[in-house]
Amino acid sequence: MIIAIDAMGGDLAPASNVEGAIEAAREMPDIRLVLVGDEARLAPMLAQAPKNIEIRHASEIIEADEEPVKAVRRKRDSSLVVGVTMVKNKEADVIISAGNTGAFMTAALLITGRIKGIDRPALSPIVPTIDTGGAMILDAGANMDAHPRNLLQYAIMGSIYAEKVMGVKSPRIGLLNVGTEERKGNDLTKETYGLLQESSLNFVGNVEARDVMEHVCDVVVCDGFSGNILLKTMEGMAKTMMSVMKEEFTRTVTSQLAAMMLRPGLRRMKMKMDYAEYGGALLMGVQGTCIKAHGSSNARAIYTAIKQAKKFVEQDVNSLIAREIQGESGDNHV
Repeated sequence: MIIAIDAMGGDLAPASNVEGAIEAAREMPDIRLVLVGDEARLAPMLAQAPKNIEIRHASEIIEADEEPVKAVRRKRDSSLVVGVTMVKNKEADVIISAGNTGAFMTAALLITGRIKGIDRPALSPIVPTIDTGGAMILDAGANMDAHPRNLLQYAIMGSIYAEKVMGVKSPRIGLLNVGTEERKGNDLTKETYGLLQESSLNFVGNVEARDVMEHVCDVVVCDGFSGNILLKTMEGMAKTMMSVMKEEFTRTVTSQLAAMMLRPGLRRMKMKMDYAEYGGALLMGVQGTCIKAHGSSNARAIYTAIKQAKKFVEQDVNSLIAREIQGESGDNHV
């Protein structure tokens, strides 16, 4: 298995990408990792690296603030575009990038294309839950608008991923809404509710944003606008909560002593809330395996994304999605 990494993408690149890749290469000697980027900058960082990690030179970088379509078309030799092209040409099984999200999605759509039968791909991150199991959100921002049929396809793809990669038997599908009652919401959610109810998916009904971290479902289905707001709110709340706790536990000598006593529990809590422990967001529905890591990914987040990518490829999830969607297109609904 060959996993390509956009070594120049992300706020902490290239150092965090290289460090995460080296850790993964040491733990998983059966895979090959290809760091795509400026060889002059990357080579010195690999002096003590395992032999199953190498460099693919790319002379350009797509910056975070560049307009996605223009950047992808003009910077053909950027680390991001070269990495996606490697997947298209079967030179790599996966591409992982912490770079420009819009450019990454644009490159994946223009270069690899969609799985036959998928109308719109979905960005699908896994968010923390109280029991550490995690829940997947589809869509978290790939498409701001959606039709009921799109949400049904998101549910199918999410169910397959949760079962094959996350190891969840009969994944619970929830529809993000403003209330749990069947007739709540707008036209999109009301019509989608009926489609999901008629499908053979394990649909548990509407779920509210406040209940997602309680793990009331394994897959949260929504349009990209709502999903992105949910995701960013959860990230902000987690960051704020950890900052407030740090401030309070360092305020006085007494609170510092209390923090020392609670340290094991606080560490477990931090791991539950840390995005680095959940890998990247898979761009579900495109031909190649494309994983978008968080823009501020540290080495641990890149390492986790590589583990996630390995499992996704081993389970051949894209082929399963293609078969299920083609069955759904024939009115079998999964």
